[in-house]
Amino acid sequence: MSEHRARVQWTRNGEFACATYSRSHEIAFEDGIRVPGTAAPGNIPKTAARTPGMDPEQAFVAALSSCHMLWFLHLACNAGFVVERYRDEAVGIMAKNAEGRVAITKVALKPSVAFSGRQPTCAEFEKLHHEAHEKCFIANSVKSEIALAPSIA
Repeated sequence: MSEHRARVQWTRNGEFACATYSRSHEIAFEDGIRVPGTAAPGNIPKTAARTPGMDPEQAFVAALSSCHMLWFLHLACNAGFVVERYRDEAVGIMAKNAEGRVAITKVALKPSVAFSGRQPTCAEFEKLHHEAHEKCFIANSVKSEIALAPSIA
């Protein structure tokens, strides 16, 4: 068992009115990294100031993509493949779920992987992604559908 921590901090800067308060905040991690956070653009009233930052929905999609990638790299390395490049253009779909609540109901992972040396067969490549999905802690923690559409670059 392990714990993973993040500190999310927001401070009022001016009037606290729904139409105008800042959605800007900071997300800090144990190793000292700080990431600017904000609300998704569609959730910020046009009357409120917009600031650059990662929104929670992007963070959710990125966490799934990153977890899958880290497992894939581990499994590919153990199988004797040399991965040169891994790029995922992941997309999260927001819709109403079975309970009628708005949620990220589907995340499409679209990793493109380049190898050097021996190339995996299609079956080996699909097996690596399947195993990575099965081992991904984040994927095992959510109800969203996760669709994989990997390609060899």
